[in-house]
Amino acid sequence: MKGLIINVGRQFGSGGKLVALEIGRQLGINVYDNELISKAAEASGFSRDLFMKNDEKRSIFSFSSFFSPQGFGQMGNCIDESALFKIQSNVIKDIAEHESAVIVGRCADYILRDRGMTLDIFISAPLEDRIKRVSERMGLPEDKAEDIIHSNDRKRETYYNYFTFGNWGVASNYDLCVDSSILGIEKTAEYIIDFARRSGKLA
Repeated sequence: MKGLIINVGRQFGSGGKLVALEIGRQLGINVYDNELISKAAEASGFSRDLFMKNDEKRSIFSFSSFFSPQGFGQMGNCIDESALFKIQSNVIKDIAEHESAVIVGRCADYILRDRGMTLDIFISAPLEDRIKRVSERMGLPEDKAEDIIHSNDRKRETYYNYFTFGNWGVASNYDLCVDSSILGIEKTAEYIIDFARRSGKLA
């Protein structure tokens, strides 16, 4: 198996990252989530903190403090979100050129929209399941967990819709939408892999 990219969009707290990791484990391919941030920072010369602060949310920075010691230290003191998006997009395209992989979020489905061997997935789950997962993971009361879920979903939706001119989480944007609460993490990953095989994108 070479050349397949599985792009995983996800609601916050749906277990989408866990599903992506399980897909990667079962197929023996790399999974890129926060790793994309490190690669973008390395490629651009900007610090990892800059990409972390802008990760899947819209904002504009003034950042004399964000430059890493090498690379772009003599540039001006601001950069807009579109430039950061372009840097990260180039990293995603480079990954797709050189390996099969699972890519979590970051509008990868849009960035790789003209590439044939991609499978675009969206992972969701009922709100009550997401509240329970986030509450347990972060050690928060359920009302606080719900606030965090809504806040992060809004950020992801705004970011995705702005850069793709599409609609985050809308079924027509994806090849497959899955509720992870029905089968659980491992079997949801198995279901996606089976779908990839039946679709002819995975031998």
